[in-house]
Amino acid sequence: MTTNFMTTPALPQYDVYAIRFASMPRLRSHNFMHLDDHDGPMPLEFFVWLIRGAGTTVLVDTGFGPRSAASRSRKLDHCPIDALNALGVAPADVTDAIITHLHWDHAGNLDKLPVARIHIQDAEVEYATGRCMCEPYLRRAYSVDDVCDLVRRVYEERVVFHKGDWTLKPGIEGIHVGGHTRGLQAVRVHTARGWIVLASDAAHYYANIEQNNPFPIAADVTAMLAGYRKLMGLAESPDHFVPGHDPLVLKRYPLLKGVPFEAACLSRDVLPAR
Repeated sequence: MTTNFMTTPALPQYDVYAIRFASMPRLRSHNFMHLDDHDGPMPLEFFVWLIRGAGTTVLVDTGFGPRSAASRSRKLDHCPIDALNALGVAPADVTDAIITHLHWDHAGNLDKLPVARIHIQDAEVEYATGRCMCEPYLRRAYSVDDVCDLVRRVYEERVVFHKGDWTLKPGIEGIHVGGHTRGLQAVRVHTARGWIVLASDAAHYYANIEQNNPFPIAADVTAMLAGYRKLMGLAESPDHFVPGHDPLVLKRYPLLKGVPFEAACLSRDVLPAR
């Protein structure tokens, strides 16, 4: 893939939103492989990401629903798919859903998208349905119901499989990085302020990549570290890199007004440091 940091007028410029739908308390010691002596609260936020423009509506990840919330004792503030209505998007308007990986908090609610094509990496489906899932440690972040829901969409001919980097439309690109899971993919989007990278769980927090200190759930640590370099090379600047679970996203980007939940506009310039 050719890296081009020019904001090209010929490419569509999409609007991109991070929609928070749940959160959970965590300690700093839970979020890094290499620990120091400083511990304290470091909560984790759950997001889906909406991409709009040029006559297309794309959802990156689909979050989790009441089923996983109940089975894992997690608090769901609101359904991420229903939340789209507040942004003027009906579930049937979503033409494509890019699933970055099949962990329980990223791949639920597929039944709420009636027409969307589901985009996923071959390696992720192979990992989530193959022999690795015989190991309790490796399968604990997956929901068998969510994986089965994806397989049902395969039989409905609504799943598009990808191997490596790919392009959905001019200005929307899937980037295979692996690491956190075998088939983890990020998404690069062309906006009015340049190319941004939605990292999903390639980096849960800004600090994971800034300190080169990975989140402790990883299928391949070497691939995770290589993914940091790859994605930072594809982002126009560090301010164009968006981690998957960091509360700072809601502080660094302008929040949307008039919606009953927290959502940030990632295609607008970052806010001045407070």
